[in-house]
Amino acid sequence: MEKIEHESLEAADSRKQSHLDLAFKSQSAELDKRFYYEPMLSGHPAVEEEMSFKLGDKVMKYPIWISSMTGGTSKAGPINKMLAKTAGKYGFGMGLGSCRIILEDNTYFEDFNLRPILGDEVPLFANVGIAQIERILQENQGNKLTQLVEKLSADGLIVHVNPLQEWLQPEGDLIQQSPLVTIEQLLNEFDKPIIVKEVGQGFGPHSMGELLKLPLLAIDFAANGGTNFSKLELIRNKKLQDFYSDVVALGHTAEEMVTFLNESVEKLGNVRKCNNVIISGGVKNFLDGYYYITKCELDAAYGQAAPFLKYANESQEALDEFAEFQIQGLLMAQRLLRVK
Repeated sequence: MEKIEHESLEAADSRKQSHLDLAFKSQSAELDKRFYYEPMLSGHPAVEEEMSFKLGDKVMKYPIWISSMTGGTSKAGPINKMLAKTAGKYGFGMGLGSCRIILEDNTYFEDFNLRPILGDEVPLFANVGIAQIERILQENQGNKLTQLVEKLSADGLIVHVNPLQEWLQPEGDLIQQSPLVTIEQLLNEFDKPIIVKEVGQGFGPHSMGELLKLPLLAIDFAANGGTNFSKLELIRNKKLQDFYSDVVALGHTAEEMVTFLNESVEKLGNVRKCNNVIISGGVKNFLDGYYYITKCELDAAYGQAAPFLKYANESQEALDEFAEFQIQGLLMAQRLLRVK
């Protein structure tokens, strides 16, 4: 976002007049009480300034994560490629949608084949559900997960834990054992980095504490407040709405989960093995993102799905513009705001 260095007298007069015209419309109704606004402590961000975030062996230019989208439909391929182009251009991290459909059949492989678009510097993670991983490990076919990651040139695997969604989904899979048991088994048999995420309800304090004890690369919140896949299943199946509509309100917000995490970090001490989080679920803009990652006791990025999808549905140009505003806003927040 470039600034005009020299303003003509005519332009200045027009700007001043617009200030007068808009003055009464520009009075703030309420304040964002999460921050101290500190205009005396810093200048504006420099052009091309970065705010790097290290995830495994990769360094993102900014702590912004494009959260997992769906795959395997006629529209998914073009959307995924647009998202990948933006992630590569601006140095964001990216998680794929569920890769179950290409575990054994490459019909839709190109919808997920994003590494050639992203380039080698950007983190890219494949994604498989806990129920499928449970079955794969029971059948001693863990090599399928390694093959999936390798054929996608991904940096590791996201495991999405979604018992409530599976329970509400007519086609859902039965989860037979504690997801913790399955993930511990996976950690013993799979030698690539693992991220564990929810799908719209988030994790309670006990689940958070147990996950932090595991040598995971990161925990992705997927808190209640963003895209809620349990609610999505109810919308798909109207017959269930009369009986189970209240369950979509179950779960935890991103702010609650930051508190859970911070309390667990203090309690666990050296027992903790996970060092990174991706804060997602209800992160509407860069102010939310800056607030959460600043409050978090661990190294954190913030993730968004629906906002990126919204602009990707418009055009590549709209998507890139959204990304640029996220970056500039985040850098501005870092310079001018302090979290209370």
